[in-house]
Amino acid sequence: MGNKLGTLCMTLAGNNENSSGHAASKILVVDDDRDVLLTAELVLKDGHKQIHTLANPSDLPKLLKQEQFDVALLDMNFTRGLTNGEEGFYWLRKIKELSEDTQVIMATAYGEIDLAVEAIKQGASDFLVKPWNNEKLVSTVNTCLQLSQSRRKIRQLQNTQQVLNEKLESEFIEIIGESAPMKKVFDLIDKVAATDASVLILGENGTGKELIARAIHRKSLRKQLPMISVDLGAITGSLFESEMFGHKKGAFTDARENRAGRFETANGGTLFLDEIGNLDLSLQAKLLGVLESRVVTRVGSDITAPIDIRLICATNMSAADLSDDEKFRKDLLYRINTVELVLPPLRERTSDIPLLVEHYIKIYSAKYNKPEIKLSTSELSKLQHYKWPGNVREFQHTLERAVIVSENGSVNIQDMLVGRTVENTPVAELNIAKLEKQAITQAIDTYKGNLTQVSKVLGLGRTTLYRKMEKYGLSDK
Repeated sequence: MGNKLGTLCMTLAGNNENSSGHAASKILVVDDDRDVLLTAELVLKDGHKQIHTLANPSDLPKLLKQEQFDVALLDMNFTRGLTNGEEGFYWLRKIKELSEDTQVIMATAYGEIDLAVEAIKQGASDFLVKPWNNEKLVSTVNTCLQLSQSRRKIRQLQNTQQVLNEKLESEFIEIIGESAPMKKVFDLIDKVAATDASVLILGENGTGKELIARAIHRKSLRKQLPMISVDLGAITGSLFESEMFGHKKGAFTDARENRAGRFETANGGTLFLDEIGNLDLSLQAKLLGVLESRVVTRVGSDITAPIDIRLICATNMSAADLSDDEKFRKDLLYRINTVELVLPPLRERTSDIPLLVEHYIKIYSAKYNKPEIKLSTSELSKLQHYKWPGNVREFQHTLERAVIVSENGSVNIQDMLVGRTVENTPVAELNIAKLEKQAITQAIDTYKGNLTQVSKVLGLGRTTLYRKMEKYGLSDK
């Protein structure tokens, strides 16, 4: 035995560098032969920091409840005279039951190879024939170690993704409203959610289009997989194909690695395309091609990949603008609006404002450790008479600011609506474009041209704000 161990240790010296990458691994060796345990420990210890040996497999359940091992080297037979491998099968099942990520290598004699093959069918990762060659032992353990660590990382990523998805969904879970217009929206969500029909959500900025998209996804048959959101208004034309369809390494200057596009990422789940009305006609054609063929080809590649997604789109464009051939392709419109859902602006559902006040005050009072604000009926009436051009998003930011500046649970309504007119707007002044221009102008004046603050208070993205300023001739303000 001494010569054998000496040979093993000498040979192992050549393997140290190869094994050094697994210094933090934990290896378990289970065998009733003390010489085998000592040999395995000597062969593996320099390449792996923690080697645990066990002569009695009956101690496995207690040990595996206390420690987690990357790889277990398990003998097939423990009772003298038995060669049927049933003990090995039993302890293999027990290890996988108690530690599913542990990779098990079965140790067997020459005459038991058929049993080892059967063990692999039952969950073992590999097998070694005794007496083993030490290089083969190190190589096999390293391979199984990499597999164990890879699977553990994948499981960790899956768990992390699940937590992130749950957190993301929790932030979008509430759709507040009991008004007649919102009840119609809820009814349509219930009808369309369980289908795979494409949905087009129309509504002004800040009405909660992504909130509705998430509600549809959450009630769909694809809810176990993520909903991938894409703001098309923020993607430049030159990056559209790379972002949406992916690219191959080296396809262009900055393509340093292979990358999946949003379609592939959303495969099996839901793809939400926000601000689809902002797409140029040329990009609309490329999007249409993928929606018709249901396959994507990464930039720089000739390989096509099938996609299976549920499509939900949203835009603040009016139905009339979408029907204008110079702004939007009709064939694409037909593809994305199997069901059309129109979200009402906040000014058309003012009866929901008391509910929204209660909801947001509760959230922000807890967030900023402030006593909850109590608003009188007359104060609520003032909020209901303001037209809220930024809709629920503007309303939400206003309530957050109100809670921050509140003292002893009270706030001045006029302070909440600084720079805004709280009164019934005459019918002659109900033109949406005029109201929007007025709101943007007032916000720019109030915040002295600080567009970051302006975009926040109006509930608009910077890109959208710039576009509207140009539209209304306010770029030089």
